[in-house]
Amino acid sequence: MLELPSPNSPAPPPYNQLDPVQHGAAWVRCLSTGRLNENGLLVTDSPSGGAGLLVDPGSDAGQLLRMVDTSGAEVQAILLTHGHYDHIGAVQALRHELDAPVYLHAAELPVYAGAGALAQQFGESSFQQPDPPDALIRQGQTFRAGGVTLTARELPGHSPGHTVFVGDGFVLAGDTLFRGAIAPTNLPGADRTLLLRGIVRELLHLPPHTVVYPGHGAPTTVGAERGRALFRRWLAEALPHPAASTLSP
Repeated sequence: MLELPSPNSPAPPPYNQLDPVQHGAAWVRCLSTGRLNENGLLVTDSPSGGAGLLVDPGSDAGQLLRMVDTSGAEVQAILLTHGHYDHIGAVQALRHELDAPVYLHAAELPVYAGAGALAQQFGESSFQQPDPPDALIRQGQTFRAGGVTLTARELPGHSPGHTVFVGDGFVLAGDTLFRGAIAPTNLPGADRTLLLRGIVRELLHLPPHTVVYPGHGAPTTVGAERGRALFRRWLAEALPHPAASTLSP
């Protein structure tokens, strides 16, 4: 099973979904930014105008702001799956431009504060460390923007306070589960066992048609990832517990 992205491997190709895709009452746009092609996501309650939530504005604040402006939506909050530099590089600029509060899980605060050091390790000299988040995310917290609701679910492993956001028929998974791969666990605070347990608990038991928007690369579905023979074998080896054996395509 692959782990993507990592400092020594190329990032997945960029994935740009600027024409919104509907999931229930929500419309999702995606723009890949930065050297690691991190996916900034905009979830709105209308294909044009309305209210929205911006998730993981990683880099290139100007491009992300154009995506927001083009949508016509009023962003109610900026939600962060975790605090690695490639997911927060545009936070400072956008929180002021959009006048939107920033939310992050408490366990992720040290990672967020150390993002500059990690950026240097990756050779990113232009990273701007944002001010601390405005509020903390708790397990099961709901975020609403007009007719759209996202529910926060803790899924540590790639980082200690990593959070995913579950919507109606889709999940914004950050750096947990990719198409045919999982997130790297070779960074400080990472734990592969926690990551695998969280993927099973929070993602693979969602309905098969659920669309997974990862932090890097193209979307996939729960059913597609659940059905991969290699992934299933690896889960069975890593998690010799009922949770690993009860999955079915």
